[in-house]
Amino acid sequence: MKNITLFWFRRDLRLTDNIALFYALKSKSPVLPVFIFDTEILDLLESSKDGRVEFIHNQLQSLNKQLEKYSSSLLVLHGNPIDQFKLLIEKYKVTSLYFNRDYEPYAKKREHEITELFKKQGLDVHSFKDQVIFEKNDILKKDGKPYTVFTPYKRKWEEAFSTLSIKNYQTEPILKNCLQVEPFSLPDLQKIGFQKTDYNFPPATINDEIIKNYDQNRDYPYLDGTTRLGIHFRFGTISIRRAVKKAHELSQAWLNELIWREFYMMILWHFPKVEDHSFKQKYDMINWRNDEQEFSRWCQGQTGYPIVDAGMRELNETGYMHNRVRMITASFLTKHLLIDWRWGEAYFAQKLLDYELASNNGGWQWAAGSGCDAAPYFRIFNPELQTKRFDPKHAYIKKWVPEYKSNKYPEPIVEHKFARERALEEYKRTLKND
Repeated sequence: MKNITLFWFRRDLRLTDNIALFYALKSKSPVLPVFIFDTEILDLLESSKDGRVEFIHNQLQSLNKQLEKYSSSLLVLHGNPIDQFKLLIEKYKVTSLYFNRDYEPYAKKREHEITELFKKQGLDVHSFKDQVIFEKNDILKKDGKPYTVFTPYKRKWEEAFSTLSIKNYQTEPILKNCLQVEPFSLPDLQKIGFQKTDYNFPPATINDEIIKNYDQNRDYPYLDGTTRLGIHFRFGTISIRRAVKKAHELSQAWLNELIWREFYMMILWHFPKVEDHSFKQKYDMINWRNDEQEFSRWCQGQTGYPIVDAGMRELNETGYMHNRVRMITASFLTKHLLIDWRWGEAYFAQKLLDYELASNNGGWQWAAGSGCDAAPYFRIFNPELQTKRFDPKHAYIKKWVPEYKSNKYPEPIVEHKFARERALEEYKRTLKND
């Protein structure tokens, strides 16, 4: 039996410009690429029709077809990663493991446990930065502490980026170093407990025209003005280096969004408490109303506020919601209904195809006022004014709320002025000593 190197696919489902894969393929041993459907994650999903699992499955099929051109194959497993790696070490003469780092709390724990497993066996482990330009402690203040305000972080990020030479980690020319094997059978969705969905996944295409006009069009939900690449960044089907290069060339506004993504990842890394606690501790003392019937109406898009309902229905039907509308719906839940941001964050986590813990958490805490560099608590979006500004002809609303302005559409769940004053009173009461 020959020595082999294992490469562990996770949030980097591509063969090109994949840093850990690039270095694995340059190692002395042929590479066996592995993906594990982690039951620790899958068992938490609430529906057997989860578009994210289907998206991953589709991409694994594509990767396998590409690998077959090189007489290789992707080994796809299903189970607890620790158990699966133990079996691989027993079955093959493994010398080392290569993977790209992840920054979410569970991913960090999993990486640590698997690294310890390999090291106890005397095997090498090599991890790399791939899904971000800057990670962990790459961008810090002069006193060595992490930034908690975006604008100075962005300045430092751009300063560091200006001195960086981004290399393309093209891997296809050396894929011949993959392990030559008969094709492994890829388990179908049903075997891992899931079904196909009706979602239309956006293509992994960086559209230059959308990026060039991003600043002018991004806030209008009735326009095709955003890239829809969130799911591709989430699962690494597009290289972040490629995206940042394009943003640097064409759009400062889009580049800012990519920097926000890294800012929130850095916050989650340095302050893991934000996963289930407010960044600003005092906000955990807010007396949320948490009315379950009102929450249900918000989830279903039946609040009587058309822009809010349109956003929630878009989310429920497509697994996507326009960025501007995400802010409006989040502000409405936390301020108009005084429902805990964690309830809304969890619902988005369940429904969004592009769900990413750091960005989802950061966005919800921004809306609630509880996060770092958040909107001030007294900033409460007026849904009517937001509609006049960003959907003036009601094109977006009419698409998702066809019964709008008919007697079938519900009355507003709460009156705006009353809700605003109620929220301000509660926030002031909680934060009076802040």
